[in-house]
Amino acid sequence: MTRVRMDKWLWAARFFKTRALAQRACELGRIESNGQRAKAGREVRAGDLLQVKNDSGDFQVEVLALSDMRGPAVVAQTLYRETEASRELRLKVAEERKAMPHFEALREGKPSKRDRREIGRLRGRM
Repeated sequence: MTRVRMDKWLWAARFFKTRALAQRACELGRIESNGQRAKAGREVRAGDLLQVKNDSGDFQVEVLALSDMRGPAVVAQTLYRETEASRELRLKVAEERKAMPHFEALREGKPSKRDRREIGRLRGRM
C-alpha cells in the first residue's frame, strides 16, 4: 500500500471517531499536509508532515505507515510520530486549561427545589 485517502488515514490513526468527521475537518481547513490545506481525497504518503486540529488539540505529526483499516489504539499510534514541539505545546495548553477555574453556566427559568435550597444556604437562612 503506497497511498491512502486523507480522511481514511485520519480515521484509521484515530484522530477522528468517524470518516465523516475527518472529511468535515478537511473541508473546514483543519488539516494541512506539508504546509498546504488538504482535501479529504488527497493521498497520504509515508513521510508527509500533517498538522491536525481537532477537539483533543493541535497535533503536528509525521506519517510513518499507511493503513485504511481502523484497528486498536496501540496499532494506530504506530502509524505516526508526533513532533516534540507539538507534544510540549499540547501538554502546556492542557495544564493551562486545568488551572483555569470552571464556572457552571447559568440555568434558564425558575430555580429547581435543589437550587432554592442552595440559595437559602448561601443567604444563611437554613
